[in-house]
Amino acid sequence: MKKMTTALSVVAMMAMGAQAATLEERVQVLEEQNSVLAEEVLATQTGGFTLVDTEKSYSGMGPAASKVYFSKNPLSIGGYGEMFYANPDNGDDYADVYRFITYFGYKFNDWIVLNTEIEFEHGADSNNGGKVVVEFFYLDFLLSQEANLRLGHVLVPMGLVNLRHEPTLFNTVQRPDIEKHLLPSTWHENGALVYGRFDSADIDYTVGMINALNLNSQYTIGDDTQSKWIREGRLGASKDASFEPAFVGRVDYTGINGLMVGASLYYGEGSNLKNPKPEDAIQDVSGLTTTMFDIHASYDNGPFSIYGLYTQTNLDGAEKLGESAVEKASGYYVNASYDLSGLVGLQYKLPVFAQYEEYNPVENTVDGSNEDTFQTEIVTIGLNFFPADQVVLKADYAMKEVNNVDTNTFSFGLGFIF
Repeated sequence: MKKMTTALSVVAMMAMGAQAATLEERVQVLEEQNSVLAEEVLATQTGGFTLVDTEKSYSGMGPAASKVYFSKNPLSIGGYGEMFYANPDNGDDYADVYRFITYFGYKFNDWIVLNTEIEFEHGADSNNGGKVVVEFFYLDFLLSQEANLRLGHVLVPMGLVNLRHEPTLFNTVQRPDIEKHLLPSTWHENGALVYGRFDSADIDYTVGMINALNLNSQYTIGDDTQSKWIREGRLGASKDASFEPAFVGRVDYTGINGLMVGASLYYGEGSNLKNPKPEDAIQDVSGLTTTMFDIHASYDNGPFSIYGLYTQTNLDGAEKLGESAVEKASGYYVNASYDLSGLVGLQYKLPVFAQYEEYNPVENTVDGSNEDTFQTEIVTIGLNFFPADQVVLKADYAMKEVNNVDTNTFSFGLGFIF
């Protein structure tokens, strides 16, 4: 009896010990889960995964815009900002809180992702041209590496800056003029895109349909609208925008280390009848079509980097808009930089750069007039200082000539991504 009692006591003690061990394991699991949750919520410097990885890009977008795709947390919050001071030699100096952007992303599961960008321009002060804009708002359906579907309000995959418009990704204080007026960054429209990558060929591609530019907005010779006929054609997320489908496609080759070379194409209706036409324009605008393309490249090899593109836009049937209507615009730019940090023993990046732009937004008109008025050449020199990978201070001096009229401007800017 005594032996049985002892055996039962041992079994009971072992059971209690096992139960205690199980409880301890459960507590440990809960503590680990709480630790992970704390990291996800607080995103600490040591364990937080919501920090921007400046080396990561998804589908050609900037690092901050790509955060949701690499985040362990279903919810991702990021953004960027840029502010600058300018001192032109033929006018008053000024400062502008140019942009503040927030990115909100959410993973519904492992193959459906929401990504959004909300922009506050010029401090969102309406008296100074400020506004709040939804720049993209889409659902990604991640089907495979080779083919994915994007539906909603999307960035148009043209040029270098439109997909990668965060201020740490271009050297100048402001975006190149060509990528504002000829490739109207930031260009965003309602649409549907299919995109993917073929690793065996080192090819990335995007094809799809978007809302067409409205180029039925050209007026009289000398009107500033004439030089901005492409940029003013963007409809964006306006509820007043009608929908005329346009085709867009892009292909990039990345098979050589540090090199990316590619091309983009846009083709669509030249008018969606949103804006009134000039009084002397023919009312029938059927057959008014736009063709835009660009050839772009970038190369990054240690301290040296270079990027640039050529773009051209043709409006077929422009005579239906009037004798002064623009038929063609074209231009190119190249930007080369060298990081001096290694030469001066500095641990922070310090690239100096030079950029050359030449373009004409009114290269051809129907009647051949006014074609030299907006011929533009810009030489810009400057430097960037990166006290952190996500923060940049910029200074540049731009020497701009428009139809033989010179304007020189010193600018200082700051930018960041998070």
